[in-house]
Amino acid sequence: MKIIETEAFKGLTASRRLAIPDVKAAAAELSPKIENEAAACGLAIAGPWIFMAQNLPHDGKTLFDWTICCLVTVPDGYSHQGDFALKAFEPIIVATTTYQGTLRGLFTKGYAPLVEEIEHSRHVFSGESREIYHAWNGAKAGYHRIEIQFGLAR
Repeated sequence: MKIIETEAFKGLTASRRLAIPDVKAAAAELSPKIENEAAACGLAIAGPWIFMAQNLPHDGKTLFDWTICCLVTVPDGYSHQGDFALKAFEPIIVATTTYQGTLRGLFTKGYAPLVEEIEHSRHVFSGESREIYHAWNGAKAGYHRIEIQFGLAR
């Protein structure tokens, strides 16, 4: 576990209230639409996809607030008129680790050890968590590199 301050960034976003098993379908539906809008608006993609959760539940049935974010570079004087929200995100303090493996192991081998480390530290969860997809190789691939971040209360 590392404690870092994130960089500020801007992204095209869409938010949904859903359960953990619904994330896959929502991401598959929204990501090409967001990419198309970025291209149509002349926005350059500036980094990996980020999935954000507010109060991520410990089970697959509880609904939570989820946001998908495509990082973009915004030209000076740009005024966004698209279907997706263009949002600016301020830096936050997070506990972070990088998970490498299949999606099946993301929670047990990625999230669980990080949550345990945070719970045994002096830090307090803020309620926000993020998945940053540094290497996404398709839903059925045997290997991905996903950074997991939990926001920490100041």
